[in-house]
Amino acid sequence: MEEPSTSENLDLIGEPFAVIESDPGVFTSLTRKLGIRGLELVELYDIEPWAVDHLNIRGLVFCFLWRKDTHRPSDFDDPTAERVWFANQLSDDACASLAILNIALNCTDIEIGDELRVFKEDTDSMSPVMKGLAISSSPFIRGAHRSLARPPDLRGALNAIATSTLNGAKKKPPTTAKRPPAKATASKPKPKKEEDSDAEEAYHFIGYVPAYGKVWELDGLKSGPLEVGELSDDTPEQRKNWMDVVRPALRMKMQKYGGAESGTNIRFSLLALVDGLYEQASDTLEFLKRERLALQRRMSPGWESSVDNNLLEQAQFAFESPLGSSAPGRTFAKDFGARRMTRDLEIMEMPERGLVPAWEQCVRDAVRAKVAVEDEVAKATRANTEHVKRTHDYEPFLKEFVTCLQNEGLLEPLLDVDKAEPKAKRVKLNGKG
Repeated sequence: MEEPSTSENLDLIGEPFAVIESDPGVFTSLTRKLGIRGLELVELYDIEPWAVDHLNIRGLVFCFLWRKDTHRPSDFDDPTAERVWFANQLSDDACASLAILNIALNCTDIEIGDELRVFKEDTDSMSPVMKGLAISSSPFIRGAHRSLARPPDLRGALNAIATSTLNGAKKKPPTTAKRPPAKATASKPKPKKEEDSDAEEAYHFIGYVPAYGKVWELDGLKSGPLEVGELSDDTPEQRKNWMDVVRPALRMKMQKYGGAESGTNIRFSLLALVDGLYEQASDTLEFLKRERLALQRRMSPGWESSVDNNLLEQAQFAFESPLGSSAPGRTFAKDFGARRMTRDLEIMEMPERGLVPAWEQCVRDAVRAKVAVEDEVAKATRANTEHVKRTHDYEPFLKEFVTCLQNEGLLEPLLDVDKAEPKAKRVKLNGKG
């Protein structure tokens, strides 16, 4: 039987990576599409302990206006660096996916999905260059990245390849176009002289992650992982305190690349890979659902008359999940069952006089937890709406709309075209001029 022909079977090279926005919602969607579960990216506005200590940060993505940076070869001569999963960037506009992969594939306690797990196993013994080539050649990674790009950026990536190929065939030096300075192009930087004001401004993503007792800077444009500092020991507790090690290096980067010392014209952003806020809020609500049932099983008949009437009324809706019901539902944390068993034992040993206050506190906590879940659901809904608006191709509609205006004779009055101008000099937008 003949094998059906699909685009994946025929796609030997693949379409190019494209620019994606430096936005937490976009990057979170990218992690989801890559199969990474239970994590999201949030934007950090400060790196001081008061701003980050409440977050379980797994890694950092630093986006900055790229300028050429040099290091001594000895800076990369670290035997421990050979254990770090690190890939070089070989494709334009791929640094966003590359930064996330360089972080996620060095975190041992996160769920990366079957696709990335197989990919990591297959590439673990490869050199950084070959790992970068594997990323560029992966239809799965390339498809996830391109699904978040705007249609104009997808066409721009194809045009850039066509232009560079044509210029290469004609043996002409490549040219670059200027871009608005506020746009994070996420493209692969090209070396340029700082005094050349006509050169393209290119934004670049690098990652920071704790692994194997050290903190590493993972820049796909460098030859290998760059050590930032050492942890006192390679334990989960120390890895949670790794921000104390990376903070001085981040301050130097911000001063060098972003103008942070003056507080104006900041040209960088910092995203943190943290535990998913929806998963945390949902687990809290699910925990309280089970706690209420355990308390009510121990309370005497007619206990409703002993509790606060307002809380009794709130309990009718406080435990209803926006995506489910008041019955116990899905949980995410690996230690949820252990924590629930410990709490059930505490409730079994609780004196009878403590059951009513515990039930009332459970309802109060559930009200706050439900609000937190609703906020995360609303945030996800907004992110999905923005994704649809961003990735929808408006160009066919606009072309047809302008063509209809021209055919009806309404375009020239809108453009205030001089009617005395000869028709031969007018610009025809309907393809007939």
